[in-house]
Order: sequence, then C-alpha cells, then structure tokens
Amino acid sequence: MSYESVFRTGLFTGQTHIVTGAGSGIGRCTAHELAALGAHVALVGRTPEKLDAVRAEILADGGSASSHPCDIRQEEAVAATIDAVLAAQGRIDGLVNNAGGQYRTPMKTISTKGFEAVVRNNLTGGFIFMREVYTRWMEENGGAIVNIIADIWNGWPDFAHSAAARGGMFTLTETAACEWAASGVRVNTVAPGGIASSGFDTYSPEAKAKILDFPPTVPLQRFGTESEISAAIVYLLSPAAAYITGSCLRVDGGAPNARSTWKLQPAQHNTPFTGFHRAELPQLLRGAQRSEMA
Repeated sequence: MSYESVFRTGLFTGQTHIVTGAGSGIGRCTAHELAALGAHVALVGRTPEKLDAVRAEILADGGSASSHPCDIRQEEAVAATIDAVLAAQGRIDGLVNNAGGQYRTPMKTISTKGFEAVVRNNLTGGFIFMREVYTRWMEENGGAIVNIIADIWNGWPDFAHSAAARGGMFTLTETAACEWAASGVRVNTVAPGGIASSGFDTYSPEAKAKILDFPPTVPLQRFGTESEISAAIVYLLSPAAAYITGSCLRVDGGAPNARSTWKLQPAQHNTPFTGFHRAELPQLLRGAQRSEMA
C-alpha cells in the first residue's frame, strides 16, 4: 500500500524539499506525501530516532529521504543542516516550516522565560530556517516556502504565547512574500485547526478533555486529518500555486466562522480525506472510541 495523494505521480521528481518537525504528526505525513510524489525529502527534527524511523518508512515505500537532526532555534545548526542538504542534493526547492509546539496555560501564569521559549520555537526558529534557506539557495534559484501556523483568528485563549508566535509568523510570511518575490520565492502559510495527530497525546489530562469537546464547536463537526493538511501544503508547493504568495490557507472545518448567534447543526456528507496509508489515530481518540463502544 502507498500514499494515496490527489496529486499526479512524479509531481516533484528531481526536487528536494525540507520538512521540519518531520519525526511525527503533520510533518511525518507531509514528508511521506512529498516522497510519494517523487521528491527527495530532508527530514529535520530534534530527535534522531524519530527521523530515522520516518526515513525507514519512506525508503520501505520506495521513496527518497535523509535524516538531519537539528535544533531549529540554533543558527549554527540550521546553517550546517542546509549546507549538508545542498552538499548532498545540490538544490532546495521547498521548505515546510512545520516544527513547533506549545503547552496550555492561562496567560497570567506564563513566565517570561516560558513565553520566550514558545516564541523561539514557533517563530524565531522558523525565521532562521527561512532566512538561511533564502540566502544560501533560494535567492539565486527561487523556491517555495510554506509556514505552518494555527487557528489563531480572534485570539487563542490559554495559548497566548503560541498565538503571539503564530501571529508573528503570519505577518512575517506576508513580509517575506513581498521582499522575496523578485527572486521567484513564494511564501505562504497553512493554518490547521483541530487535527487528529500524535500531538494530542502530549497535552495534560485537563487539556485532553477539552480536545475531546472540540468537534461540536466547529461547522464541520469533526477533527481534521493529517493528510488534509499535507494536501494543502503540497498544493502551495506545487506549480499550480505559482501565482499564490503571501496567502494563508485555512484547514480548520470552518472553526472561526462559528457564531454564538447560530446553532450548529450535525454536519452531513463530509467524508474525511485519509490519503496517508501509515496514519495512526492518537491514543486520546482511540480511548474515546473505546468509551463510546462500551
């Protein structure tokens, strides 16, 4: 069995794409789809074991990938990683800035150190990778960058640190799209909503309970899938998006459009896209399914 992408076979043959945060979740899924479409995928993340496991999966499926352990918050490490990819592959056609993370807590409890750590992880690290990819390759050769943000519209209570960082990445993307257009570099964002991925299992018990309450609050009444995010990313990297830059593609089930003045109805005729053949339901949702069946 292989990845069931909606895009044509060989779309990225001969190209090299970097995916940060590639060891799990959305990054892992996106790496698989890009490899299935012919790209060599440079897998970037902080945990070598996770990267090696994803690389082994891609190779077993007939794709091409390499592992590059790297802390995106460290300038020297990022520069060395990009140089290593260029030395091995000779080009970088796309960058998926996916690495990041946060924890749930009220804004009043966030320490300055904690705030800065989340901002460095979700904004500064992405900026460093963008800048180094641009100056080392894309400025002279063109390319495409997709930055992953989040459903930050109208604010993000209990995630003020990440909301600030993701909002910064949104406007940073718009700025880069203008400054780098002359070099043939397109820069866009994808904003996932509630996506069923391994990230669900990293939250506290209280946060997990709130996650389970999420589907009825959005118009499409469900969680999204990793492959629905990957498809959006792949589209923005593809030639079909050649006239798209500085834009944000929301993949969130319509979450920001829900209003207190409108009673949401049970959604029908909306089948999740599940193209990722190696997708695994988070433990949190497996437990919820067992509870419903009991």
